Amino acid sequence: MNRKLKNSLGLLGLLILILIAGGVYIFIFQNGDIKEKNEKLKKLKVNDYNTAQLTTQYQELLKRSASLDSILASRKFNIPQNISSIKFFTFINKVSSWFSPSTQISTEFLNRGTDKEFFFYEYRLTGGADFNDLYKLIYAIEQSKELKKIKTITLGNLISTDEEGYPHFLVNYTILAHVYFSANDRFASTGIVENNLNAPRLYDIFYPLIRNEIPPNTNFLLDVQGAKLLALIPEGAFIADSKGNSYLLWEGDEVYLGYLTKIDYKNNRVSFVLNKGGIIDKVELDLENEKNKNNKLEKLK
Repeated sequence: MNRKLKNSLGLLGLLILILIAGGVYIFIFQNGDIKEKNEKLKKLKVNDYNTAQLTTQYQELLKRSASLDSILASRKFNIPQNISSIKFFTFINKVSSWFSPSTQISTEFLNRGTDKEFFFYEYRLTGGADFNDLYKLIYAIEQSKELKKIKTITLGNLISTDEEGYPHFLVNYTILAHVYFSANDRFASTGIVENNLNAPRLYDIFYPLIRNEIPPNTNFLLDVQGAKLLALIPEGAFIADSKGNSYLLWEGDEVYLGYLTKIDYKNNRVSFVLNKGGIIDKVELDLENEKNKNNKLEKLK
């Protein structure tokens, strides 16, 4: 065998050895990596959408989302997602910002609970309030866009006197309220617009018809009790109280606890209507000379 043939056979053997080694490396050592790369390639091909198709699908989903959001927004109540327990305190402060100074509200967080598939925060509100302020508070809680409910309420009478001595007939109350929320956003719209929380004014059913407390005469009006009618003039009636202070009044003018309702020039008399703690009293004053004349006529009879 010549040298040229030996070299050719050697090169052929070396090539076969390289092919065998490469095949072993590729099909045995790299087989796992190849399979992993092929799986990734398949996943990428599955999600390889057309840009125009993606844009069309996005627009359709956007329209559907806006439609669902509009339906939720039109509902009277929404149940928000995972709200803070502090939000109710802010709500109460905002609602009560225009209440009477005599109205007091104390808000206390109690606990967190569940109600079927929803969650709620529980609060206790206590204090004394003007009747219509309390009604506004209850109305705001019950009519709020984000669902809130009063579970129990206890009411009682409360009388408070201010620095000037005026009595204020308030309502003592204890309210247990729940504020609801959900773990997802399926029950609330993206933009919350609060409901109308302006409550109508009601007659105060807790205001006593007859009261022992009578407000003081801080405006220094005429006190009809013990007063005397001094003269009737075209400008009105000239009257003096029991302390000697004189007043010139006309029909409709205010006096302590009431009003001057009539000036009777014919009979030399003035008439008042007074509200003495819920008891309506009509008082008449005659001129001193007219009164003496009437007393003499009665004696003669």
